[in-house]
Amino acid sequence: MGKVMKIARRGFLFGSVAILGGVAFGWWKYETPYGNPLEGGEGATLNPYVLIDAQGITIIAPRAEMGQGVQTTLAALVAEEMDLTLDQVRVIHGPASAAYYNSAILGEGVPFAPTDFGRVAEAVRAAMEVPAKFLGLQMTGGSSSVPDAYDKMRVAGAAARAALVQAAALRLGVAAEALRTEGGAVVAPDGTKLTYVELAEAAAGIELDAEPVLKAPAAWTVLGKSQARVDVVAKSTGTAVYTADLRLPGMLFASARTNPRLGGAVKGYDASAAEAMAGVVKVVPVPGGAAVVAQTTWTAMQAVEAIAFDWGEAPYPATSAEIATAMAFNFTQEFRDSVNRDDGDVETALAAGDVFEAAYTVPYLAHATMEPMTAAALLKDGKLTIWAGNQFPTQAQAEGAALTGLPAEAVTVETLAMGGGFGRRAEMDIIRQAVTLAMAVEGKPVLLTWSREEDMTHDGYRPAALGQVRAKLEGGRIAAFDFGTCSSSVIESQGGRLGFSVPGPDGAIVQGAWEQPYRFAHHRVTGYRAPAMVPVGSWRSVGASQNAFFHESAVDELAHLAGADPVQFRLDHIDHGPSREVISAVAKLADWGRVAAGRAKGFAFCMSFGVPVAEVVEVEQGPSGIRITGAWAAVDVGVALDPRNIEAQVTGAMVYGLSAAVRGEITFADGMAEQRTFWDYEPLRMPQVPPMQVVVLQNLERIRGIGEPGLPPVAPALANAIFALTGQRLRGLPLAKAVAFA
Repeated sequence: MGKVMKIARRGFLFGSVAILGGVAFGWWKYETPYGNPLEGGEGATLNPYVLIDAQGITIIAPRAEMGQGVQTTLAALVAEEMDLTLDQVRVIHGPASAAYYNSAILGEGVPFAPTDFGRVAEAVRAAMEVPAKFLGLQMTGGSSSVPDAYDKMRVAGAAARAALVQAAALRLGVAAEALRTEGGAVVAPDGTKLTYVELAEAAAGIELDAEPVLKAPAAWTVLGKSQARVDVVAKSTGTAVYTADLRLPGMLFASARTNPRLGGAVKGYDASAAEAMAGVVKVVPVPGGAAVVAQTTWTAMQAVEAIAFDWGEAPYPATSAEIATAMAFNFTQEFRDSVNRDDGDVETALAAGDVFEAAYTVPYLAHATMEPMTAAALLKDGKLTIWAGNQFPTQAQAEGAALTGLPAEAVTVETLAMGGGFGRRAEMDIIRQAVTLAMAVEGKPVLLTWSREEDMTHDGYRPAALGQVRAKLEGGRIAAFDFGTCSSSVIESQGGRLGFSVPGPDGAIVQGAWEQPYRFAHHRVTGYRAPAMVPVGSWRSVGASQNAFFHESAVDELAHLAGADPVQFRLDHIDHGPSREVISAVAKLADWGRVAAGRAKGFAFCMSFGVPVAEVVEVEQGPSGIRITGAWAAVDVGVALDPRNIEAQVTGAMVYGLSAAVRGEITFADGMAEQRTFWDYEPLRMPQVPPMQVVVLQNLERIRGIGEPGLPPVAPALANAIFALTGQRLRGLPLAKAVAFA
């Protein structure tokens, strides 16, 4: 953790002073840290991570809980170092603050493969800390929450513990080294116990002489063990508060309609029928359309449907066929966006002999979170409060300030629990609408709820994409592999909506392709940028979600052409140790060499977000169609902080990915998305979800996150299994367009 040195209390304990009968603790590694998120106002201050007051110990999680269990794991990082159990702490989401900036999320953008630990690669990764802090982005996504928090939150807990021990030593007149901590108390050699709560104010004045020493993993009692999630009781009993559950005095309710031709103009609308309905308060123009404010959400939803809109045309090709034509046109050298990998001489290697060629397609996909978009806002007395399940609270704060003209410090963002995010809740459309409504009914809180139809047809979709592979086999091995992928840019589209301009190539276009640990003598990966058409955004695993399908379908085709076992074929081309281990582990877990009569298995591998994942899917042909009978996965996250939660994340990602692979598709006609509800954008039903098994390994060089990586291999594994069963090679998603599923 660096050299021992005298650390000013302001820089180390982050201004930990007594507040309202309690004290806040924490640590920051810079001499000039960001200010405390809640500093000021009657002297109250809150350290980014731990608060001790008369009610007990509260751990502040800087990342959003979307159902992935992150707040449990982040709390465990602090609790471990404070010798606490999770049932001894309360966990809340932190306020919008640059103090919570995500220092890990930019690391995925560096042009070095995650298997590259050379000096230059490591230096560039370390340098990304500087722009990360400068930008101050408090964001949940990119499987970055745990890698970002792994050191800083453990040190926060260790710092708090050290200060409490020092305070106890002064009170008892004994050496700090003679004291120990357990169960939220400091214990003296004679058995005297002083609780953290009673020591808190005294600890506030303690200056620590050195950075605290962290526990060795061998001494962990919380980390590395499967934990009961801190939100399980509230979510099981229906007491967890989602945005739609929020009720405030005098609250009004709203629903909105915006142009279904995304980004199209509003030529005008007639709201007279809506305004005449009982319970309607007012109709308010919002960006792209209008919203109804009413006494109930149901009234608002019915009234907004009564508005007659005159919508403008779509600013992109109006049909899926036209979009596909535009994308194919851009799959040329003129529109080349990046060549992140170019080993050997691909063109010469493919100039003669038999060349394998294949083209693959995937459609747009909606996020389709179980909880539709919701947000609430209150503008009163020169202050704005926003309540929303969101993945980007500092951006929500900035949006609120920009719309109202208030300073950022007058805007509070309360991040509530959310029923799924998958990248969708990093968007600001619902936030902007809620703030606009709060300005229209100033002094009263207003809760905005989108209908399922509005949600499904107004998304930043996973891009539709095309993949092309040319390859050559020599001696049963891949001698040359030329991979091309084309899609609109997520960075350009989503970043533009958020007001960010990122120059240079978009790494998301080739994500999950160029950084794979395959070793081919001649290997090139090229990304082609299609024009900005339908709005696209970050969808779970981003570019890897489509590129793994292209890549692993092609590798599987080549394995069969070579007459090789698909698992052994991968092992013959991969030299990265942890990747080889997950491949071997899933083959053993799935009993790869044995298949019951009438069934077949498919295999796929992908490294995304630095995590190698191998998956096997089993299928059988039934009288009413293909049935998925089993799924297995092996992953390596470097350090498994909560094995059971990691398994839950992987199985959830596999269900999400299988749903998309089987039926997921957003199509466009007359500029509008045709799928509107779960009826025509149907996920797997419970009887269709196969038994799943997951094994978690810990061979990687550093800790990694797991929210995204479990998804990419599952679609190609399913398609490869269908080929093994039927002999039919499917190169386009969704698969249900070509085969029937039970």
